[in-house]
Amino acid sequence: MGPRMNLEELESHFRFGDNWRSYARTITQGHIDRAVAGLRELVADDCEDRTFLDIGCGSGIHSLAASILGAKVTAIDIDPASVEATRSVLTAHGFPEVVPRQASVFDLNPATFGQLDIVYSWGVLHHTGDMWRAVSKAADLVRPGGRLVLALYDKTPCCGFWRAEKAWYTNASEARQRQARAFYVMLFRLKCLLTGQSFSKSVASYESNRGMDYYHDLHDWMGGYPYQSARPLEVREFLQARGFRQTVFLPSGVRIGMFGSGCSQYTFVRDAPAS
Repeated sequence: MGPRMNLEELESHFRFGDNWRSYARTITQGHIDRAVAGLRELVADDCEDRTFLDIGCGSGIHSLAASILGAKVTAIDIDPASVEATRSVLTAHGFPEVVPRQASVFDLNPATFGQLDIVYSWGVLHHTGDMWRAVSKAADLVRPGGRLVLALYDKTPCCGFWRAEKAWYTNASEARQRQARAFYVMLFRLKCLLTGQSFSKSVASYESNRGMDYYHDLHDWMGGYPYQSARPLEVREFLQARGFRQTVFLPSGVRIGMFGSGCSQYTFVRDAPAS
């Protein structure tokens, strides 16, 4: 048996950056408008002149949304392809002054990096290889009175299956990955048929959420390795113990997880120390 792979290193991860670079080329004004609306819901429309850290910037659409809302954005990602995608999206939409950089959340230290008004990581920290340490590192970067905004996969009875599937998919050939996605879509179409739902309406409804794209997200879901998940109560208790109080909670609504776990969304405020 060879040496154990370090799940915190880029080499062990699914190629998220290639997927988000592809998605970035398809971003429309409609996608941007929905991303802005989603961010407003989580930060109470309070981005103007706030320092904003986007951990795991991906395609760059969330950094763009924060910039549009007037935030002073810093964007990082462990994957250089995501850094490239974010730079191109921000430049194309009038924010060339925001220069994303390659970094891991595990590299960030408040003593040298500083603390910010809003630390944002949407659908990222559960892919770092050590989710709870990543959440703790992100929390450390929030100034007293600032916000921590997260989206994390909910724990479901099917999480063990999906963890194994993702490990396989990440190392599978492109042809095998296409076959796996086609099989998933076939099963989802069948589920829609049996439950009287419209597949096309389900996809359209999905794409209205935060400016995402169903087929890019499907590739991301099936290959999203490393993979961890958490119950909302676990997240709340973990951050309460670190001096945070929850102000926004948007549950995923996913319970069984047969077709994948959903992300619950959270906003926490870091309590200022007593004077």
